[in-house]
Formats: sequence, structure tokens, C-alpha cells
Amino acid sequence: MTENTNVQNQLLSDAEVVQRIFVHIDNGTTDKGKQTWKEPVDNYRSKKRLDAELRILQNRTIVFCPSSALAKPGDYVARDVAGMPLITIRGLDGNVRTFRNACRHRGVQLVNGQGCARSLVCPYHGWAYSLDGSLKSIPHEHGFPDVDKATRGLVAVACYESNGLVFINQHSQANMEQDVSFVPKLIPDGYRLLNSGSQVVKANWKLHLESSLEGYHIRQTHKSTFFPVQYDNLTVIETFGENSRVAFPYQSIEGLRHKKQTNINVNGRLTYVYHLFPNVVISTFPGCMQVVILEPIDESTTRQHSYLVSDIGENETKQLDAVFEGQKFAAKGAIEDLEIVLSAQRGLASGANAFLEFGLFETAIVRLHAHLAKEFERLPKLSGE
Repeated sequence: MTENTNVQNQLLSDAEVVQRIFVHIDNGTTDKGKQTWKEPVDNYRSKKRLDAELRILQNRTIVFCPSSALAKPGDYVARDVAGMPLITIRGLDGNVRTFRNACRHRGVQLVNGQGCARSLVCPYHGWAYSLDGSLKSIPHEHGFPDVDKATRGLVAVACYESNGLVFINQHSQANMEQDVSFVPKLIPDGYRLLNSGSQVVKANWKLHLESSLEGYHIRQTHKSTFFPVQYDNLTVIETFGENSRVAFPYQSIEGLRHKKQTNINVNGRLTYVYHLFPNVVISTFPGCMQVVILEPIDESTTRQHSYLVSDIGENETKQLDAVFEGQKFAAKGAIEDLEIVLSAQRGLASGANAFLEFGLFETAIVRLHAHLAKEFERLPKLSGE
């Protein structure tokens, strides 16, 4: 807990972010980094590179889903992570556990997607597992005299719940508590899941991620959506560990110019975008937060998992309606970003560029690639080669 607090203290307070934004507004400036970056186009198109990125995801502590997606005992989320089918489920004891999604009989996946179950039952032959992963029953058990049920439970994967997020790590020697100590409390207590979904994007996961991490494109890409209510190329960028936080102010932030620092409330005045390295983006919106996890499928295909969470109660219909209206507006901007991402994916095949160029306004993207480069150097050590 102490380490989490220290990480939180590395980030500016809302009042400090607002004051930095006002300086930029008054001077026509924005936060700039100290480093530019040239990322080879081959790194977006190479299967060998993608395989290495999947190995990084397999050897790191990463976000699996928000805790609110597993609100009550029996709630589960089943999906692939870096090519591995996994189930994460909340047990009767309230603890969250992750297992490899494979029956110990013939390897069939037990469940898909999201749901709630009293037990996990294989759809092939009906082998049943308790929520803690133990093998509970085998139909016609006398036909399996050599099976010791005590040793044939589901295969566990390291799992850790902290600060409103569920983390997993497929590496057997992971120190997850230390890993997550670098992540501040992003999702407050009391948040619940409003909705969730997934979609396949026909683009490399990094191209998709990059579109979320800079404001240099606001005027050109979002002419009739974000630009009229935000600012072009005006962001505040902070770092914590390998991660980044980018603040995108709305023009309504001017309403805070003469407020006392103790009265600063940025809800509806700016969007924070947290990039949790390597493949997770958590964004704040008026009345809600969105957790997006980008799962690479192949060099040119990504599955995006999205979760919308809020502390607004089920009966607060007026506030919920406002949230969903805001999300409709945000979705229009997301479609514009997606069109650009798909265009960039096609552009990779043009042969025009040997590398993609990232400048001083694109600091969070530079950090993404710089830290990926460091992870590639560590890969032989991580895999025990």
C-alpha cells in the first residue's frame, strides 16, 4: 500500500494539472518530451516480432479485467491472453482466481466470454470443477480408476486483485505484488460494470494503441467531434514506472481558471488517459471510466476488450442517461480514430516508409516503443534460454 501511495504522489494533483494546462493555453504550448523515435515498419509487419511481443505479454504482470467485471461469486471472464485461453473467476470466498481454460480430461474449453456459474462444467463429457478450480465430479467415475481428483484440478495461473483491477501473470516466478505496486489506484471503490464488449480490429495492436496516446491529431482527425470542444496539440504528459498518463483538456476547463485549488473538480473538464504498459488504456470520462485491453491476434489483427465502469447507481437514470449520451459522442471520435488506424495499417504495405516517425509531442508513444525495446533485450533471460 505504501508503494502505491508513493506512485500516486509521483503524479500531479488535479489542481497542478489544471494550472499546467492554463500555462499552455496562455502561451500556445504543450508538454514536449526529450526524445524522438523511429520505429521500423518491419516491427509492425514481422511475425517474428509479434511472437516476441506475445512472449513479453506471457512473462509480465498485466491487466486482465476490472474487478467490477467479477462482482459476485461465480462471475467469470474467459478469453485468450497472448495465445493462452484463460478463465478468471470469483470464488465463493470472494477471491479471484485464474485458470487455464482446459478440461483435465480431454482439454476442451469450459466456458467462453462472460457469465456467472455455480461450477465450471465441461461441455464435452461433463467433468465439473468448483469455483476454486478443484475437480468436483466425473460422470461415471468408475470408468476412470487411475484418476486422482485431488491432483486433477484446473491448472492455476498467477492472479492478483488490486485497486479495482485484476492482474494475471503466466510466468511461474512472478512477484505480482511488487509488480502492481507501480500502479496507482485508478478505479475507486464502489465502481460497477455498466457494459462490456469486444471487437476485432484489422490492424497491428501498436498502431491501434498509438492513436490513444497523443493530442497532435485532434484538429485534423476530429474536426467536428473532439476539436470543437477540446484543444489541438495540448496535453499534459506524466510518467510512472513504464506507464504514462496523458491529460486531454476540454475547453470547459476555463470554468476552473479562477477557482481555488481546493475546489478543483476536473470531471467533465478533461480526460485522463492512463497507458499501463504494454497493452492497456484506462480513460476517464464524465461520470465513468473505460478500461480497454488490446490483445494481439496476429501481425495485422487485434481484439479489443472494453469495459465501461461507473459509481452511478442503477436507479440514477438521469445521470446514467447523461453517461451513455457522452459515450455516444466519444464513440464517434473512436470511429474516426479507427479509420485512421486502418489507413495506417494499409500504409505499412506501401513501401513508402522504412520507419514511422514519432516527435516530441508524442512522448507516451516514444515510451511505449522504448520500453518494448528494453523488454526484447530481456526476453532470453525471461524465458530461461
